[in-house]
Amino acid sequence: MKLKSPILPFAGAAAATTLATLAALVLMSHSGTAGAQTLNPQQDRISDEAIHADHKTYEATQARIKALNDGGRRVADYHLSKAQCWLDVSFHEYTRNDRSAFPQEALDESAKLIKLMEAKASPLPMDTPLVNNAERLRPDLWAKALKLQSHAGFQCVQQRVACGEVELVHAGNESRQQGWRHAKPYVQIAEDQINAAEMEADACAPKPGAAVPVPPVAPVVPVAVEPAKPAHLLANLLFQHDQFAKNKILPASLAQLDETLAKVKREGIQLTEVKLTGFADRTGKPAYNAALAEKRSATVRSYLIAQGIPSSILRVDSKGDAQQIEPCRAGFKALAEELACLTPNRRVEVDFSWAGK
Repeated sequence: MKLKSPILPFAGAAAATTLATLAALVLMSHSGTAGAQTLNPQQDRISDEAIHADHKTYEATQARIKALNDGGRRVADYHLSKAQCWLDVSFHEYTRNDRSAFPQEALDESAKLIKLMEAKASPLPMDTPLVNNAERLRPDLWAKALKLQSHAGFQCVQQRVACGEVELVHAGNESRQQGWRHAKPYVQIAEDQINAAEMEADACAPKPGAAVPVPPVAPVVPVAVEPAKPAHLLANLLFQHDQFAKNKILPASLAQLDETLAKVKREGIQLTEVKLTGFADRTGKPAYNAALAEKRSATVRSYLIAQGIPSSILRVDSKGDAQQIEPCRAGFKALAEELACLTPNRRVEVDFSWAGK
């Protein structure tokens, strides 16, 4: 039996769980774990059969999320997004051979939310458990996420907030197990998600109406109108080391891009240009890194076209290893630590632009 994971102290009405929700959870407890899909114990993940069975478990959970979306729950919905992000981090750590309880407990959180949504429980819980006794990193980001839940523009940033919270737990788990260097890429993802959510929530929130005084009638004077400045939305896609395929993009950063695309579609933004700039970390020779960065840009270009972005407005560039966000020059005990530190450098920057107001 697992120890109960500590729960973050989300206070207020937004975090309250009603009797209806509690009743749904009680019913689940009498019919097994709350919709959980169970992985093989860590020590048994040594055969093709066991690993295949676990992959089927992940596929079944993903199918339940898809069914909820097919039933009308938005992809960008807070709880559907959180269920997906819990599933993503669980699978990510499973494939990295994490032998702790994290993959199972993260999967349990996904299944719990799925079960509640399937049962049409209301309201759904807003808490984010620190599974596997994860450290509570970055209190400032937790505070921002909590504040965003009651923001007037929260409806536009639900996915960013949900996945940002899950990535903070992911980072806290990595920090507890292997130290902050391993946690840093996931802290970066959480920062990007929550900071972007703040800006987008402010832009999305309805502006209160104000009384406008009626000016006296005056003669019309021609006024020179400055051309509108272009507006921008930015997204960063992070790749695994020495990889460029779509399935090697870190799931949380791909979710960030998908939410940006959803925002463009939802708000009817008429894009004029989308600029893709690929980068590589400093490992490898410059010529190899230049080619790798170019392949990453090409992968993202193909993905955007598949999502309906016209190829005519896509501009592709690559910088190789010329611009390192994280130089990571400190001494490392192992290559894996250095590669984890370098994660922010393995990226494609996506700049969506359109005519501003």
